[in-house]
Formats: sequence, structure tokens, C-alpha cells
Amino acid sequence: MVTAAAGPAGTTRASNARVAAVVALLALSVLLNYVDRGAIGVAAPLMKQELGLSATWFGFAVSAFFWVYAPLCLVVGWLCDRFCVYRMFAAGVALWAVATALTGFVNGIVLLIALRLTLGLGESIAFPGSSKIFAAEVPAAHRGSANAAVAAALAFGPAVGTLFGGMILLEAGWRPIFWIFGGVTLLWLLPWHLVSAPLRTQNVAVPVTEPVPLTRIMDQKAVWLMGIGHFATNYGFYFLLTWLPLFLVKTRGYSIGDMTMLTTLGFATQGIVALVMGRVSDRWVSGGADEGRVRRKLMVVGQTLASVALACVYFTDGPYQLGAVLMLAGTASGLTSTNLFAIGQIFAGPRAAGGWIGVQNAIGNCAGIIGPIATGLMIDHLGGYGWAFVLTAAVPALGALWWARVIPKIEQVID
Repeated sequence: MVTAAAGPAGTTRASNARVAAVVALLALSVLLNYVDRGAIGVAAPLMKQELGLSATWFGFAVSAFFWVYAPLCLVVGWLCDRFCVYRMFAAGVALWAVATALTGFVNGIVLLIALRLTLGLGESIAFPGSSKIFAAEVPAAHRGSANAAVAAALAFGPAVGTLFGGMILLEAGWRPIFWIFGGVTLLWLLPWHLVSAPLRTQNVAVPVTEPVPLTRIMDQKAVWLMGIGHFATNYGFYFLLTWLPLFLVKTRGYSIGDMTMLTTLGFATQGIVALVMGRVSDRWVSGGADEGRVRRKLMVVGQTLASVALACVYFTDGPYQLGAVLMLAGTASGLTSTNLFAIGQIFAGPRAAGGWIGVQNAIGNCAGIIGPIATGLMIDHLGGYGWAFVLTAAVPALGALWWARVIPKIEQVID
């Protein structure tokens, strides 16, 4: 991926093999991130009933994760440009794994919200930290593949979580989902400790130079425009991650087993498309295509497909038709997730990537604050899911226009 080379302040770049291992473990951490984050959606058909939660209160519980996660992405991104990203990752993963496991013991809304807040605190390291490492170590010709690995993990996480969570739900109830998922995430710390040890002790690569002040990043118009585009991309994905299992079981009458298979199909499609398009986009860039134009076009296509797919989910009935629509939604998310962070890394450059992605991700994840509460209120007070689907399909439609017309020329803006 990269060759060993001397860094500017006595540092050295990691070897190709070690960088590849770090990228693989970062991708695995994102997979576990979304397994743990999405566990509440898988557990919802039984959890919501046992805890006596209305749709509105369930929406608040889901949203609570983002109350901490979104603003902390900004702070954590700033920290990633100044301190050892590898140690920060270990601490974040440990915190969110414990929060996940403890969720299996909740008996009411207060403790559930407190643990969702803790989960958001731990998971805030994932994207600013991985983007910092990618911008510092991965050249442009491989940026698509590195981000595709994370994008695929982002998709396969909900797929794996839904598949195994659904199986646990059928056999043992909802509480063991959280105990098992949290325990598995803790195991990730073992290989991370081994792979990152030389990087911690030798101060390899990150931070690469004197960090860029956060105020300078926030002065860039492009980072705010990217954040809004990020919001439009996240809105529909979070809706499917959180509400789709409950919608299929409680409104459409699917069994937990059928819900598990249908939901897994959509997220698995997203992962496959992300991997394929990461490699394809890298080939286009290596062949001389302008990287910014390639990634912009893929974002526009992805957002357009997402809008169509989300509208069709509501109007489609029958498992085969619904499966096809969820595969279309997965294709859309695979296109956008591969390019969303790669574009931010292009704008920021290596020195500012952590802070930039922190700001962009903070704005984008406001979709997780607003969306679940808005959906819960619409379900409880407007007679079901209809208006929630209207809003959820409209946001990515506007996002397609935003990426096509509003995002400025995609090029590095911070030296």
C-alpha cells in the first residue's frame, strides 16, 4: 500500500504489511461498531414491548446515542490530529464494548438512555481516527480501496448484527444480544494491541506534522457543505438500521426469521457494492480520471437510488419484491459510503484529515439525533409509518441535488 519512508520529524512510515493490517483492523472495528450500534434495532421487536416503550420513547433512546456521538466527533477529530490515534482507538472500543454488554441489563428508559450516551462516547473515535490514518498512510490511488474496506464493514456490520442478532432473538430473547456482541467487541483489543504496539512506541506516522488549528478547518465553507451532504446520506441509512426490523415485524407481519433474512440481504448487498466500487473507482483514478469528479458522480447516483428505494420499501409487499427493493437500497448505500469519507480526506489533506472528518461527521450525524425522534413522533401521532417514509425518501433526493450542484470542486483546500 505504501513504502517505508522517513517522516518529517524523525518519524517513519509503517511498512506495507503493517499498514494493511491496521486498515483491516480498522475495518473490523467499524463492522463491530455497527453491530453494536444497530443491536437496539434488532432487539426492538421484543425489547420495546418488554420495557413498555412507545415509538416516541424508543426514538428518544435511539437518538440519545447521537446526542454525544455527533458533537464528540468534532472534539475527537481535533484530538486525532494531536495525540496517538492508536491509543485513542483502544480506549474508545473498550468503552463502547462495555456499554453494549451492560445494555443487556437495562430495565427502563433512564438506564437505556445513559448507556446509549456512553456507547456514543466510545464510538466517536471510529471515523475521525480511521480517516486520520488513511490520509497519512494511504496514497490517492489506494484511497478508494481503503475507504471501501471501511464502507463494506459499515454495511456488513448491520448484516452480521441482524443475522446473528435475529438468531439470538429467536432462541434466547433480546438481552443476550447485547451481552454477546459486547463481549466479542472486547476481543478486538487483542490483535489491535499487537499490531499497533510498534506504532505507539516508535511514534510512527500519526500525527505526521504540526496539526492544523480547528478554527482554520471550520473557516472552510466546504467542510460545512460536506457536513450537510453527509446528513442527507446518513438520514435514510439510519432509518433502515433502526426502524426497518420493527416495521417489518409489527406493521407488515413478517416473522422474526423472515425479517432477519430480508434485512440482512439489504446490508450484505451494501457491503458487496462498496467493495466492488472501491476497487472500480481506484482503477478509474489510476487510469487518469479526476478523483473528485468520479466520487461526486457516485454520490449523486447513490443518493438518487436511495430516495427511490426508500419510497418503494413502504409501497412494496411480498418478500421477493421487498428483497429486491432492499438490495437496491443496499446498492445506493454502498455507493455513498465508499466515497463520503474519501471526499472529505481529499478536501482536508493529511494534516487536517482528523479534524475535518470530525467536523463533517458531527454535522452529518445530526441525522441520528433528528431522524429517530421525528420518526417516532410521526408514527405515534400521524397514524403510522407513511409520513415517516415520505420524509425519509425526500432527504436523499435533496441530497442528490446537493452533491451535484452545491458541493464545490473537490480538491485539497488545506496545505
